[in-house]
Amino acid sequence: MTRVLITAFEPYDRWPENSSWSALVDLTNWYDGVAEITTRRYAVDLTRMSQNLRKDLQEDYDIAIHLGQSPGHPLIKLEAVGLNVRSDGSPLVPGAPEAYRSSLPLGRACKKLLDAGIPSEVSHHAGTYLCNAALFLSQHYAQSFGMKTRSAFVHIPLAPAQAAQNPDARLPSMSTPMSSAAIAIIVDQFAMAG
Repeated sequence: MTRVLITAFEPYDRWPENSSWSALVDLTNWYDGVAEITTRRYAVDLTRMSQNLRKDLQEDYDIAIHLGQSPGHPLIKLEAVGLNVRSDGSPLVPGAPEAYRSSLPLGRACKKLLDAGIPSEVSHHAGTYLCNAALFLSQHYAQSFGMKTRSAFVHIPLAPAQAAQNPDARLPSMSTPMSSAAIAIIVDQFAMAG
């Protein structure tokens, strides 16, 4: 059975909930697919996140899928590239490659999501904060330590209750059940890819 690590982030700033964690919790209540899933919730702090990620990856999972909340975006975004850059422009890991591209079948997973009626796209830039760092570091640690783990990052829209708390902003949202169904489809597509 394919062993999959799925991570999400804790609440941060003005968000008392994090849609990525809510979707992951929902998934664990019903998922019975082709993968053995281990979940982790990370702090919204680069040092703590990178330390915990490095430790968790020592288990040499087949796949690592990192989830993050994406306020303002109306769809599931499968991030293709992790850049070696912090939000201040300095490198995450001095001397490391400038970027890593996910080797997982993002396009195929996106097509399955669209076929299931779940808005999604493959995106080529995960930003320059923790979401990007999780994708870059996951791939960098796997390569540096000779692990088989392949990684991806998935951005999840806000949940409707979060959008409703900010009615003036008119933020798009996606239900938690739809977000967790999207994660399950992604997990199964990646696991079946071998």
